[in-house]
Amino acid sequence: MSYEALIKRIRKEVEEIVPSGVEITGIEFEGPVVVIQTRSLEEFAYDTNLVRKLAQGLKRRVAIRPHNSLVSDADEATRIIKEVIPDDAEITEISFNTDSNEVTIEALSPGMAIGKHGINLNQIKKNTGWAPLVVRTPPIASKSVKDIREFLKDPAVTEKRRNFLRNVGRRIFRDIPDDENWVRSTSLGSYREVGRACHMLHTRNSKVLIDVGVNVGSQDHPSPYLQMPEVQPFESIDAIVLTHAHLDHSGLIPLMYKYGYDGPVYCTAPTRDMMILLQLDYIKVAVAEGKKPPFDSSHVRDAILHTLPIKYNETTDIAPDIRLTFHNAGHILGSASPHFHIGDGLYNIVYTGDIKFERTWLFNAATNKFPRAEAIIMESTYGGKRDFQPTRKEAATQLKGVLKRTLGRGGKILIPVFAVGRSQEVMIVLEKQMKNGQIPKAPIYLDGMIWEATAIHTAYPEFLNNQLRTQIFQRNENPFLSDYFNKVDGREMRKNILHSPDPCVVLATSGMLNGGPVMEYLRLWGSDPKNTLVFVGYNAEGTLGRKIQKGLTELVITEKGKPRSISLKTQVETVDGFSGHSDRKQLINYISTMDPKPEKILVHHGDEAKEMDLASSLHRKYNISTAAPMNLETVRFR
Repeated sequence: MSYEALIKRIRKEVEEIVPSGVEITGIEFEGPVVVIQTRSLEEFAYDTNLVRKLAQGLKRRVAIRPHNSLVSDADEATRIIKEVIPDDAEITEISFNTDSNEVTIEALSPGMAIGKHGINLNQIKKNTGWAPLVVRTPPIASKSVKDIREFLKDPAVTEKRRNFLRNVGRRIFRDIPDDENWVRSTSLGSYREVGRACHMLHTRNSKVLIDVGVNVGSQDHPSPYLQMPEVQPFESIDAIVLTHAHLDHSGLIPLMYKYGYDGPVYCTAPTRDMMILLQLDYIKVAVAEGKKPPFDSSHVRDAILHTLPIKYNETTDIAPDIRLTFHNAGHILGSASPHFHIGDGLYNIVYTGDIKFERTWLFNAATNKFPRAEAIIMESTYGGKRDFQPTRKEAATQLKGVLKRTLGRGGKILIPVFAVGRSQEVMIVLEKQMKNGQIPKAPIYLDGMIWEATAIHTAYPEFLNNQLRTQIFQRNENPFLSDYFNKVDGREMRKNILHSPDPCVVLATSGMLNGGPVMEYLRLWGSDPKNTLVFVGYNAEGTLGRKIQKGLTELVITEKGKPRSISLKTQVETVDGFSGHSDRKQLINYISTMDPKPEKILVHHGDEAKEMDLASSLHRKYNISTAAPMNLETVRFR
């Protein structure tokens, strides 16, 4: 069936569902959404179930938009919004999303902006044609969020995105043969290793990549096996689904656009923003170290243009025979476990991504309740038989002891961190301990992308746990705005910190000591036994962080392109319990509390011995078929 014939058929179905007299002025696909334009908005407002009836009848996501003649341009809509909303609401930002016909209004007093019983929102929608969404102004402004919004508002980008969404819709709803279907998954990276996560979900009719990561600690094998015939050409891939923003999952997505991919990336909104932040930093770090990055900023912009954010628990078509639902993974901001519903009830697969099956200071525990999940592809970073982590409370107590000892002897504390996730949890603990007098007071410096990543957290409070969500909007309770924290702004400030004799705490990226500002502190402070180097996150095999944990004391560090030797005399401590990964017990509990349990489990994202042990343990315990495939293996499910 041609695209035009499909639209004609859908129009007929719509006209059979809506009341007579409702004027349908146009129907179009915008990615996975059927957009219905109308001049009869009052009818949809009167019958609140009409959109639900349409979605059920069409078996697709539906959006109702006013005809173009009823929609004000952005400047006129802004003027009307400012007239309708009282000054007491203190509007700080108005941004328009032409994809969804939504206007987001940020205000310091959102209740005032909404008005009693939503009266202001109804007036804005009636007078402008835009659907208003009021949110509280984030307490920390994010440059990344602002830049991405500005980029997407550019008229040239808007037109490109409109054409892109139309093409995505055509591809999703293309005709497929009514014949035998099958389902298989191919291991392209992160199997019997940590890093370069990449999987291909392959059916008779569709190909979907889940994650396209890079192993930043490997010189020999940094990339997934993207050259394999199953993946080539990139134009044959229907979609990329991204579980979260860490580079070992997102780092090579821009490379896909460099070499011909032109399809969508599905992820949550904060994952998109974090992904862009980390990818741009990846380029910056590579250049600073005299290396050629695998892509440039233009390919990162391509990734922004092609990303389609979706919410948790929102089901959407991504291919003719595949539907996707994201569930909270509890790992970092916006992290998700994608659930794939394949065919008309043919098969269901969950790729867990990185998961934390425990409530943390930032997030609720990962979700493991799915309507159906015949197969699970799960991580095993800490899946070994001896991988039992302390609780968050125990980790905080251990960190407190390290801080008291080091600050007490006048030393400096260097904590290598990932900008996303671990930084914010460590900040919460440090703020609380200093505030309560549990550790000596000392300045805490945040170097690298930590402050910007923290700002993105405050821009998406709905992804945080309830307690933290409440705290961040109360100036005296927001742990991230504590006076103890100091953003390192520029090389001159870093130089002053490096040479200051006073005790202090520095959180600096990157977490595995594979580049970034943390290296400058290590070079200067690493030879002083008064100081302490504290690891709070995972260090992959082959990284400098892992080598130091194993006892390396003579370091060779590249400085301005030249090798330099350092004798490491600083104290080295590892504080477990801050990890965003589940430990052995939590991984087993994740499976044990599933109902119904899966028929098959594939294990990846762990050292080989840990993967093998976890797979065999799950098989023995629950009599489930399990495997720990190698890279390049394909497993057929149906």
